[in-house]
Amino acid sequence: MNPPRGMRDFLPADKARRERVLAVIRERYRAHGFDEIETPVMEEYSRLHAGMGGDNEKLSFSILKRGMDAEAIRGAAEDPAALADLGLRYDLTVPLARFYATNRAQLPTVFRAIQMAPVWRAERPQKGRYRQFVQCDIDIIGDASARAEAELMTASLDVLDALGLEGGIVRVNDRRALDAMLDVFGFAADERPGVLITIDKLDKIGPSGVVAELRERGTTPDAVDAFAAYLDRPSADDAGFDAAGIRAALPAGIPDEIVDHLVALGDTVAAARGAEAPLRFDPFLVRGMGYYTGTIFELAHPSVDYSLGGGGRYDGMIGRFLGQDVPAVGFSIGFERIVDLLQDADDSGSRSLVLVHDRDVPLAQLLRIKAALVADGARVRLEQRPKNMKALLERSSADGYTSFATVGADSTIDSLEIKPLG
Repeated sequence: MNPPRGMRDFLPADKARRERVLAVIRERYRAHGFDEIETPVMEEYSRLHAGMGGDNEKLSFSILKRGMDAEAIRGAAEDPAALADLGLRYDLTVPLARFYATNRAQLPTVFRAIQMAPVWRAERPQKGRYRQFVQCDIDIIGDASARAEAELMTASLDVLDALGLEGGIVRVNDRRALDAMLDVFGFAADERPGVLITIDKLDKIGPSGVVAELRERGTTPDAVDAFAAYLDRPSADDAGFDAAGIRAALPAGIPDEIVDHLVALGDTVAAARGAEAPLRFDPFLVRGMGYYTGTIFELAHPSVDYSLGGGGRYDGMIGRFLGQDVPAVGFSIGFERIVDLLQDADDSGSRSLVLVHDRDVPLAQLLRIKAALVADGARVRLEQRPKNMKALLERSSADGYTSFATVGADSTIDSLEIKPLG
C-alpha cells in the first residue's frame, strides 16, 4: 500500500542521507550564531488565514473542530472558519512571527533563529512538489540593517560549501525597487499585483511573452510600452554588484536609498567571505510572498536551473501580532532539492559494518565485539549468516553500510577481517 498522495516513506538509506544533510545544515547555521527553536505543527486557523501567507493560505490543511455533528457541518459548509479552528502550518515564517510575539521578553534584542521541520501544503502532487516536506529556515528579528541580510546569505552559502556544492550565488532584488520601477513605467497601483505575477514568468515565457500577457491583461498601454523598451535595452548582465552596476540594471528614477542598501549588502557579504561577493542583481526577481517589504533573494547553483532556497525581508509581519513594527528577514534552504542533488554523494568516510555471525556464536561474545567497534566510532549491525550471503550484502550496501566481517565461535575483536561491501 502506498502512503497518501504527495507524501513519502523513506527507506533506511534515504533517511540516513537526509539526516546527514540536516546535521550539516544545523551545524553550519549554529556556527554562525543562530539558535534552534521548535514550534507546534498546528496554528490557529485565523492566524494561518490572516493574509500573511500569500497563495500558501489557499493550500492550508484545516482541522475540523472537535464535536461537530453532521447537521452542524452542513450548516457551516459555506464558512470554512466555522468548520475549523486549527490548521497544519504551511511554512515556518508565520509560526516564527507568533513565537516571537509570544516569547519576546525572553529573547535577545536581535534574535537569530533556526527552524528545521516539516510543513504541509495541499499541493497537486507532481515531481518535486509534495504535500509534506521539510523546510530549513534561518531568520533574524530586530535588525533593520543590511548586515542581517548579509549574515543570512553568508551562512547559507557556507552550508552549500560544506555540502560540497561550491560555486553558489545569490540573486538579489528589492521589493521597493520593483515598486519604484513600476511607478517609473506608469503602472497604476491596482494593476501592480497582476503585473508582478506576469513579470515573475519572464524565465518561462520570455520578454515577448511577458509584454503580450501584460497587453492581454489590459494594463496601461503607455506603461507596457515603457516596460517593453526597458526589456529591449542593452544587456547589463556583466555589471558588478556595486552602485554603477545596479544603476545600469535599473531604469532612471529609482531612489538612492534603495541602491545604497543593496551596495552595503554586497560590501558586507564580500567582507564576510574575504572575496568578491557572489551576488547578482536581478531586477526581475519577484518572489511571490506578499509579506516581503524589502530585499528579496534566491540561492542558485550552476549545476541546476532552479533555485536552492530563498527569502527576504518581512518587516510588517510581526507587527500584526505585537501592534508595533519589528524588522525581520529570513532565508529558507531548499532541503528537498538539495537532498536530491546529493543522492549520489560518497559516504565512504563513515565507518559502518555488518557483523555476519554463525548460529553457534554466543550472544555475549557478539555483543562484546559489537560494543568494542561502537566505542571506536563505528556503526554496527548484527546479522545471522543466511543461505544467500550475496543478497544480504547487497541489502546492507543499499542500507548505507560500507563493510562487513564474519564472526565465528573463536573470533575476537583483534581477529576480525573487515572487508569492503560492493
